[in-house]
Amino acid sequence: MGAMTHFRAGLSSSVNLKGAVLAAAVFQTAGAALPPVPVPPENPITESKRVLGKILFFEEQISTSMVVSCATCHVASTAGADPRVAVFPGLDGVFNSPDDIQASPGVVKADGFNSFQLDTLFALRPQVTNRAANSNINAGYAPDLFWDGRARTTFTDPETNQIAIATGGALESQCVNPPVSSVEMAHAGMNWAGIEKRLQRVRALDLSTNIPADVQSVLNTTRSYRELFRLAFGDEAITARRIAFALGTYQRTLISDQTPWDRFQAGETTALTPNQQQGLQAFLSVGPQGTNCTACHVPPLFTDNTFRNLGLRPIAQDNGRQAVTGNPGDRGRFKVPGLRNAGLKSTFMHTGQFPNLGAVMAFYGGVRNVNPNPDNRDPALNGVNLPPQVGGQVADFIANGLLDPRVRDQTFPFDRPALFQSPGRAANQTSVVNGTGVAGITGVPRIVVQSAPMVGNRDFKIGLDNARSGATARLGISTVAPQNGRITPQSFFSEVTVGNTTSTFGVATQFWPLVAGRVSGGQVLFAQWFVDDAAAVGGQALSSVVRIPIFCGSAGCPSTCSMSDLNGDGFVDDHDFVIFAGAYDAFEVPLADVVADLNADAVVDDGDFAIFSVAYDALMCN
Repeated sequence: MGAMTHFRAGLSSSVNLKGAVLAAAVFQTAGAALPPVPVPPENPITESKRVLGKILFFEEQISTSMVVSCATCHVASTAGADPRVAVFPGLDGVFNSPDDIQASPGVVKADGFNSFQLDTLFALRPQVTNRAANSNINAGYAPDLFWDGRARTTFTDPETNQIAIATGGALESQCVNPPVSSVEMAHAGMNWAGIEKRLQRVRALDLSTNIPADVQSVLNTTRSYRELFRLAFGDEAITARRIAFALGTYQRTLISDQTPWDRFQAGETTALTPNQQQGLQAFLSVGPQGTNCTACHVPPLFTDNTFRNLGLRPIAQDNGRQAVTGNPGDRGRFKVPGLRNAGLKSTFMHTGQFPNLGAVMAFYGGVRNVNPNPDNRDPALNGVNLPPQVGGQVADFIANGLLDPRVRDQTFPFDRPALFQSPGRAANQTSVVNGTGVAGITGVPRIVVQSAPMVGNRDFKIGLDNARSGATARLGISTVAPQNGRITPQSFFSEVTVGNTTSTFGVATQFWPLVAGRVSGGQVLFAQWFVDDAAAVGGQALSSVVRIPIFCGSAGCPSTCSMSDLNGDGFVDDHDFVIFAGAYDAFEVPLADVVADLNADAVVDDGDFAIFSVAYDALMCN
């Protein structure tokens, strides 16, 4: 009989339904540790694969905005969920209305060419997901993942459509969704071939600082993703299956099993405070006078991984599991989350509508009597009994008794580098400086920057929003800070025409590949849009000014020589020549996906060959 079976047997025979008294025998028969995490035989855990997965998990350069990684939305110190709170306006499309969702910001909408595109809800601001982020900690135990379970146990390779993992592959299934999502990480039409090209041309974790020791020791030997994949899989091929296998491997090591409750289960009687012990007793109590929390939140994972309808919102707003299974009986059902480390979260439920555990306890305290959305509501809720005093004790147990200090403090294996968008990286981030611009017929044009101004970032671009449709616009650049809200441009990009997104105003995009030789680390540049508009003072509408601090990545600033090292092995040799020759005279969309476009002019031609040949003759790049 396994530890979980012992636990359930002990629970049913040891709880006094009137007083909810937990007998000591339960603690003696219950296993303290979580069971071994299931590992699919098709994807065994290896150290090189784990480290590659950890690198990929924090790699912001996978996204076409260059500022979103898996770790952007899954932060250990907030229980593997997203500490950021952004609003999705719900089914009615109206902000600040009852059906709003508190969820995660992603990328500014972009088309298949990676040009900014006006979104009907978010304009040229980061789009927001329509559900809150689930925790990835202990996710390896779940048969299916996402709130609706659409990441299934059977993992199908998205490139070959072949089954890669027969069962137990929910993590791999989950991994391949966000990188190609045009809301979360990608421009429209991004596919896995494009992501693989991106990884071929970037240096691993170049945007990150304070890199964990286990990762840094590997990056000290190579920053080439080709080489990292060779170390993990035996050859340099970068594929969607291998990316998913590496990410799944890493996340199977994110096991939170060192809480006070675990120590208490192992016999350390003072691991839980008296109030937390009372909360535990209440949590485990079943029957007419019990809380019946364990109907869904079953120890030791504190979830049964089922899907339930709590009646939080009308089903018409989000039918949940039914969208995956097609079963009307699944309407409005969402995954039961685990409660380990839940006290660290900043929002609760798939809607993110509760800001803390107190609000959650209040909801369950009234769930028997308040039932605004009864359609297909789970009958288990009829047994929930959580008066305020008991709710406070249960909340104390969950918040503190189920807290793993390694998760809270982000220590191994929950450690992380500082991402580009971390608050501590403000010195590297673009910012709007003083000045309000000059209004035109549509008001003041807005300058939009989301990408990182890192030397070597070929995806860097600056957008224009709220400008007169059909107008001619130019982006000006200066090394001198603005005076009276405007710069004196030392150079202009070529004219662009403001796209017609409505009858009145439109948007535009200026691509600006930050290649070595054109910009250098330490430069501070200032940019401003100048838009022809007869309604503006002086005939030109002006955006605000953005300050652009050019910086070198954690691997150092690339040189024109190192740019020619297309396979990242430290040499420019015949291997790189083969890659270059395969791209020569090729045109690819979007522009940044051209691996061998060394001068960033959107085509691999004689200009790139001239750069490559110098490095090729030198052979070695330092």
